[in-house]
Amino acid sequence: MDIVVATYTINDERKESISFAGPYYEAGQSLLTLATNTTIQGPEDLAGKNVCTVSGSTPEKNLLDNYPDTNVVPFGTYSECIPPLKNGQVDAISTDNVILAGFAADDAELEVRGEPFTKEPYGIGLAKDDTEFRMWINDMLEELEADGSWTAAWEKTAGTVLPTPEPPAVDRY
Repeated sequence: MDIVVATYTINDERKESISFAGPYYEAGQSLLTLATNTTIQGPEDLAGKNVCTVSGSTPEKNLLDNYPDTNVVPFGTYSECIPPLKNGQVDAISTDNVILAGFAADDAELEVRGEPFTKEPYGIGLAKDDTEFRMWINDMLEELEADGSWTAAWEKTAGTVLPTPEPPAVDRY
């Protein structure tokens, strides 16, 4: 495998094993609710609420550590959280905003709520210390930003649900 392009957060632990180009987007943990549920607007509204997330995930750990009054309901995948949300078993789903935007884009009954409450810089993973390739990918990311391609791609995809952000500055470590 040469590169990993996914919802792959750049962090110090991962940098011990691989290198990263980017970031190409800064996601953040958010909430997805039924569009009719306006009582949940952010994590401060989760006390006593049932919130679905993936077992063992960073969003699960964040909810357990920082929002202890939330009833965390773990599942194996985020898509498995959709039926319990729709039938009222859970009040919200929590993970990165761009993942939740995909569910909301496919189903008008669902809505991403509030502002992200973590910072998750997504990068492109590549072989440890492959500086030449990393710099080339970073050059391409900056070119896509400069010529408007990054914004155009955003607006065709996640931008149908989420506002268009400024692309993050590439980290040329």
